[in-house]
Amino acid sequence: MGTVMFWPGMGDPTKRRKTLKFLLITAAIGISVGVVSSTLLGELARNDPLKVCINDRVTSYNISATLELYVDGVQADIPANIGFSEDGCQRTLYTLTSDGAIHASWEEEYPFELGHFLWVWEFPLRDMDQSKSRILVNGAETGDFINTPLIDGRTYTAEFTSKAYDTAKDHDFLPPDQ
Repeated sequence: MGTVMFWPGMGDPTKRRKTLKFLLITAAIGISVGVVSSTLLGELARNDPLKVCINDRVTSYNISATLELYVDGVQADIPANIGFSEDGCQRTLYTLTSDGAIHASWEEEYPFELGHFLWVWEFPLRDMDQSKSRILVNGAETGDFINTPLIDGRTYTAEFTSKAYDTAKDHDFLPPDQ
């Protein structure tokens, strides 16, 4: 009866050493790549305006815009204090009141987009049918959808149709009046 191998390359002592050496080198490379990439990403995120708190920063770039939001044809409320967490962190995109005024603040000019605000708000964009939704800026439809730039003083109208919305109830199936 021959020897039983539980792991390939572990039967012969010479092959076992080579296999273990290869596995140790591979593990060391994998761990170092993981540590370096997480450290690098952490450093990059420290100055990412979409991920940091601005409480202790001097924010000389400040813009405000108005957002009207409609979901399935019904105007939706935009609550106050979006962008403020329970631990006191104020994000770069925020609301102070529930009147639709959204604010963006950062250390320098930054290309904020409407989608950034929706992301901070955790708006359920994945539940919306993007092919039936649109964004208007000062009454004119934009082709940029949620990538529409936020510009100081503009009025944005977001009209979203949810994937679960039944459009059949919007149509009258009675014959036309004569």
